[in-house]
Amino acid sequence: MRASRAIGPQLSVGGIKKLKIRKTLNSKLSTLNSEHISGAEGIYEKSEIQKVCKKYIKRAFTHPRGEPDEIAITIEKIRQKPRTISLLSVATLRCLSPEEARKIITRRLSDIGISHKAVNNALNVLRSEKTMRGASLIFAKSGARVEPDKERGIRVSRMGIEKSTEKNLSEKLSRAKINTTTVKEALVLASKAASWPDVIAEVCISDDPDYTTGYIASKEFGYMRIPNIKREKEMHGGRVFFIRETADIAGLISYLERKPAIII
Repeated sequence: MRASRAIGPQLSVGGIKKLKIRKTLNSKLSTLNSEHISGAEGIYEKSEIQKVCKKYIKRAFTHPRGEPDEIAITIEKIRQKPRTISLLSVATLRCLSPEEARKIITRRLSDIGISHKAVNNALNVLRSEKTMRGASLIFAKSGARVEPDKERGIRVSRMGIEKSTEKNLSEKLSRAKINTTTVKEALVLASKAASWPDVIAEVCISDDPDYTTGYIASKEFGYMRIPNIKREKEMHGGRVFFIRETADIAGLISYLERKPAIII
């Protein structure tokens, strides 16, 4: 099994140093085969690194997909000033089954111009037994998959949230009884992705067997949580970005993977 997690201290307006940390977890099934476990990352102040590393290591050893055989943590200074972006709005939809979830996803995405073919192709990717390490890119009209490496996918990286914004978010999520690390990390990632002009929407299903709430996200309707998007104990999952047919794919990948962004 394999997982990667990244963290990095932010560069504030006042000029605090930025660092990035990446942690990789591998649990080898054989000398020729390994399986992705999980990934997580963030942007943090230098003074937070020790605490954050301990948190990620603990998460690695208690992950529901299994215990890794190998954990690697990378700390990297971020030399670019982070782009500042806004947080998507949050809502939880009513959904009682995976079948209902499929209808909700299709309807909501169709409303913003994504074709049924593109939605069906995305859901086939997400329900495949072979879990990708990163996200898939699918054209919103033709439904074609266009990420260069279909084994690796696209890994959204170098994102964080400003402290006061995170505090306000935690208070809001607490009132809705969903103030978890899982929700906050997914929301930050979705907000970064949605800020790029060529990204129309995202759909995500967690590959954790005990987490059955997924989401769709877009600048058009925000971040919408969908309970019961899959059944308990199912291991499939992943992330798909629906993009414009005219998208600058190289520019999009560069932004998602390498350009730092901070939610304000």
